[in-house]
Amino acid sequence: MPPRLIAIDLDGTLLNSSGQVSPRNLAALRLAESSGIEIVISTGRRHSFAMRVLRDLHLHHASAVVSSNGTVIRTIGSELIHRTHLPLSTARWLCSHLNDYRNTLVLTFDLTGADGEDSRGALIVQHLDDLHTSIGRWMRANERYIQHVQHLEDALQPNHNPPIQMMLCGPIDRMRQAETHLNEHPLITPVGDHEAPNAEVALHRTTYPETDVTLLDILPAGCSKASALKHLAQLRGFTPADILAIGDNWNDVAMLRLAGQAALMSNAPDDLKAIAHTSGWTIVPSNDEDGVATAIEAALTGVPV
Repeated sequence: MPPRLIAIDLDGTLLNSSGQVSPRNLAALRLAESSGIEIVISTGRRHSFAMRVLRDLHLHHASAVVSSNGTVIRTIGSELIHRTHLPLSTARWLCSHLNDYRNTLVLTFDLTGADGEDSRGALIVQHLDDLHTSIGRWMRANERYIQHVQHLEDALQPNHNPPIQMMLCGPIDRMRQAETHLNEHPLITPVGDHEAPNAEVALHRTTYPETDVTLLDILPAGCSKASALKHLAQLRGFTPADILAIGDNWNDVAMLRLAGQAALMSNAPDDLKAIAHTSGWTIVPSNDEDGVATAIEAALTGVPV
């Protein structure tokens, strides 16, 4: 049976190396929508950053966008469906716990307006230099939303809205050290692990070996692309078996495991492709070879990839 909902990661999956959606991928999205299937973009990007790409695709206005790795669900038309915050007390504790990594730390707040745009203060940083070195392109693209503070705790006062996530960004080896440091604490659920009973946060990792960059997202406990899709499926009257999930990186693993059908891009890290083989996920061509279209066409026709 064809899926009723197709959840698609953005960077490295739907977008090619130039940050564009290919004509064949766009045609596959149109075909799925015309067949009554909801297209859900499921991304680590903030909603407004995802909409920079999605506006030009003209997907159905009521279709959902899962953003910030699962902490927020909005429609293409920016109607809020669900949102989870990181408690201020937890965020302040994390700033202290990650004191040695403050130069790589970003706080994210959901300031999305009715037009789908953020405002300055959606991203809070204490240090700029190392972030510009590691993720300079992203920093330049988001300059209008970034607020520089003397201390991260300045943005985490009782009269301030709580963040939706925290993010560490840097070279792979440095972020591996940060991840090891975080994993040692019982309040933190490591990447890919089942939720610990008393966990306050969950880690999600996205790695780009070609640029020597790892993003470590620190989310409220229980939050992931999978938890957001499960919530959305319940609202739509679907089950996980009705979902096809397509992704390329470690932050997609939970939704790939949740879905009744799963496709991993061939540009995924090698160790993740090894998991795909043991998990029975389909491996489709890369993001530069219309892998999303291949997965959708196979799901609609029933013809294996």
